[in-house]
Amino acid sequence: MRRILISAASLLLLLAAPGFAGDTDGKVEFSGGSVAAGIGYSWGEGTLTYQGKQYPFTIKGLSIVDVGASKVEADGTVEHLTKVEDFEGNFTAVTAGATIAGGASATVMENQHGVVMHVTTSTTGLQFQLAPSGITVAFKR
Repeated sequence: MRRILISAASLLLLLAAPGFAGDTDGKVEFSGGSVAAGIGYSWGEGTLTYQGKQYPFTIKGLSIVDVGASKVEADGTVEHLTKVEDFEGNFTAVTAGATIAGGASATVMENQHGVVMHVTTSTTGLQFQLAPSGITVAFKR
């Protein structure tokens, strides 16, 4: 039952987000993991598809008031991307929720260049998150 409620709340968050129905400039896919006890740390790598080209990137991030460990798989869309260099940076979002033994959530993140990612994630493990979180995205060189 919790899994259904989390999925429904996530879908509503994604649909209510500004620009959801707008034009997308790119697509993202990434995977990674996180461990936490008080202040969590997450890592991963993925691919941005923009103007027919693929750009591999890495993710590092901190989340506060986290407990648990999990593996994350995500995909989504990118908006307000006028040049590929603007994708790099610090994306922040405000999320609250829990994932227990697998589940899904939706997050909207924005970086300092105004680039917006609408991401749907599936998580394996046990992780509670109840604070602002963010990730740093950098292209692989």
